[in-house]
Amino acid sequence: MKNKILRIFGAGLAAIALVLVVWMLLAKPAPEHPYYANQPELMVIAHQGGEGLWPSETLFSFQNAASLGVDVLEMDLHITKDDVLVLIHDKTVDRTTDGSGNVEELTLAEIKALDAGYRWSPDDGATFPFRGQGITIPTLEEIFKAFPGYRMVIEIKKTERSMAKPFCALIRQYNLQNQILIASFHDERMTEFRAECPEIATSAARQETTSFVLLSKVFMGGLVSPIYHSLQVPEKSSGISVMTAAFIRAAHARNLRVEPWTIDDPEQMRQYIAWGVDGIITARPDLLLEILGRKK
Repeated sequence: MKNKILRIFGAGLAAIALVLVVWMLLAKPAPEHPYYANQPELMVIAHQGGEGLWPSETLFSFQNAASLGVDVLEMDLHITKDDVLVLIHDKTVDRTTDGSGNVEELTLAEIKALDAGYRWSPDDGATFPFRGQGITIPTLEEIFKAFPGYRMVIEIKKTERSMAKPFCALIRQYNLQNQILIASFHDERMTEFRAECPEIATSAARQETTSFVLLSKVFMGGLVSPIYHSLQVPEKSSGISVMTAAFIRAAHARNLRVEPWTIDDPEQMRQYIAWGVDGIITARPDLLLEILGRKK
């Protein structure tokens, strides 16, 4: 009886192993996308335009980041009460401006009246050098007009109203389909955007990222057929070390780029460069450019 059970158990394991092998053989790597054509060996991605150097997600910050020579401008998307797409990290204006309220409940005119440099400080609140300098929250269209040749990473934030249709229409209007990569922590928002704008590159949404990380930990990343193009991940998540050399190898085996965030420590930057990351999202692009020998 015992031998019979062992034979059945062994046959079951063999069947599972066969299914996994066939699955891996049929799995496809991530598709190529023009967004990554002719990319630098490592892309310097300015988080919120370089929030460690100047007021985040403003025309001012993006202009300064571009002047430094970064490769990608990273930003976050919200929608106003009157349906204009604007760039700000939080759902409210409280943390970064002299105003208060939810972005989605304010009109563009009300948002434009705010001082977006009001709360930025280089010294923990001792000084506020950008107050009263005319720095405002920009619209997405303003950024598209100002940086027509730049790669951008645009994160779709969680909003009450969907932004997929107007967002996709604006990308197409400015013919930026090959210069933008979409990110989002919200799986449903990513799903609806991909359905609306399938030609645009995307990074993995939350559940996609979690699945790939866990599968890679047990050497089963080869089971994944990604419909996304990159993995933008933190160093750790829920106590699990995400960023490892093995994780990067597993991602590259599926033709996925790895772009960790938000990395501001020079030693950590050097470690990830040595491991072969494809880009680094940083609030201190000046430090990364210096490490790469690209500081102007």
